[in-house]
Amino acid sequence: MSRSDVADWWRTSIIDMEPGRIAIRGTAIEELIGTLSFAQMIWLMLRGDTPSDGQARLLEAAMVAGVDHGPQAPSIATARMAITCGLGLNNAMASAVNTLGDVHGGAGEQAVELYQAIDQAGGPSAVGAELTRWQDERSRFIPGFGHRFHKPEDPRAPRLLALVEEARQAGICSGRYAVIARAIQDEIEARKGKRLAMNIDGATAVIYAELGFAAPLARGLFCLSRSVGILAHAWEQQQQGGRNKGPTPPHYRWTYEG
Repeated sequence: MSRSDVADWWRTSIIDMEPGRIAIRGTAIEELIGTLSFAQMIWLMLRGDTPSDGQARLLEAAMVAGVDHGPQAPSIATARMAITCGLGLNNAMASAVNTLGDVHGGAGEQAVELYQAIDQAGGPSAVGAELTRWQDERSRFIPGFGHRFHKPEDPRAPRLLALVEEARQAGICSGRYAVIARAIQDEIEARKGKRLAMNIDGATAVIYAELGFAAPLARGLFCLSRSVGILAHAWEQQQQGGRNKGPTPPHYRWTYEG
């Protein structure tokens, strides 16, 4: 195998590195350290350019909103149980992030897909047809709407949408995905006769769509966000102690159907 064959084994435009030099997207790391916020760095890594201050604030707001939802959330519960099984913080975090699938953690990606499909189909006027198509082809569940605990409103959504409106007025984003999300909520209410909360997935999906992120990145960004809560809970559990804790106290039993 020639040297060029080895050098071309991996190809990247993200980082260039050699002894004594590290460049991220063409900029020396020492110029980024202390200059970019973490949200700006995430954007640079994923998109290849630097966001405006307004774009970075909107991205950071979405990521702050999703950091935690308590030990009843499967990802957080997994992290705490993993610690009591003797795992380290990194193992607990990996175990927890691996629970963020299509149902728990993946709805944000699906919501961005839905918003974009509606936008491409003509905007709010296409909501009814696109919801029907989604339910026929994908799932009866509309991603981003409804919550087991927060009724009639998820407290995170109004704040995030208010920030989107501020950003729209400042010319940072178009605001059209916020309009689509509200139209979806209205359509669901008209069909069900009750109003479902726009949940964290639906609200952050508005921001990720407004900022132009590809739908699959919405899930990755949620994983980054929730990792903060996962780490905090894992660390707290490590300080509290506990040994081999399952999902319920020992005196509770499951339903046997044999």
